[in-house]
Amino acid sequence: MFKLAHMSDVHLGPLPDLSFRELASKRITGFVNWHRNRRSHLVGDTLNLLMDEIERCNPDHLAITGDLVNLASSREIETVTAWLKEAGEPENISIVPGNHDAYVPGAYEKTTRAWYPFMRGESGPETWNEDFHCFPYLRVRGPVALIGCSTAVATPPFAASGYFGRRQARETVNLLRAAGEAGLFRVVMIHHPPVRGAASMHKRMLGIRRFGATITAGGAELILHGHTHLNTVNWLKGQIAPVPVVGIASASQGNGGKKPPAAFNLFSISGGPGHWNCSRERFALTPDGRSVALAESTRF
Repeated sequence: MFKLAHMSDVHLGPLPDLSFRELASKRITGFVNWHRNRRSHLVGDTLNLLMDEIERCNPDHLAITGDLVNLASSREIETVTAWLKEAGEPENISIVPGNHDAYVPGAYEKTTRAWYPFMRGESGPETWNEDFHCFPYLRVRGPVALIGCSTAVATPPFAASGYFGRRQARETVNLLRAAGEAGLFRVVMIHHPPVRGAASMHKRMLGIRRFGATITAGGAELILHGHTHLNTVNWLKGQIAPVPVVGIASASQGNGGKKPPAAFNLFSISGGPGHWNCSRERFALTPDGRSVALAESTRF
């Protein structure tokens, strides 16, 4: 049995001191939002509790679906890079970027360069190359194929939308088909929810229909996303059967906010082509905020 942990929207804090130049951009709106709203609910101790419980569960792999930083400043990127190294080896952790990781023009290139070891596919170059398209990437771990897609793009102030384009769709179909022919359980990682109505207009993913067609054409067994900070299960049309689309709360969300407290999913995958078995356990921060415990079990 293969165990896959899934977390998202780390939003590692607190915010470092930012220069006037760094704030003279869209970052000023995020800076104000952090101090007015997010700071009181995105709690560092919460993330530590979640990571301790993940370690106790001893998964074979950890998938992180984006938004590791808040404003994508250089100091934040460095802090997350150090945090990732402490969390585990690159071969045991796979990440895709979120809109906060591409918060302003140029941030996407900085984050993908810094975190490339955690998003390097089987055929990717050993070191980051600015002329190389990181996404989609394919990583094979045991019976599981992890396909990482990116919807991260810089957006104007007060917008947090994502984009899934034609090139990425074509290459994702090819990866999905190859993984299916190899008899692997295919897990697609993406930040924005690829489901209509899952996010408000200014936070939605552009290319939802294209992504849906990609899944129908290529086939998949499971889709993981973040962005909404909600624990959700939706479904997309697959080649043979509907494919579960699973979202998760922010990994740093404390109790008392408008969104549910921090959580992570633990998937147990067994079986083989045509008769896969997949169950999910969702572990969440307890009401007293002192520990993380099993909150829900589901079988797909």
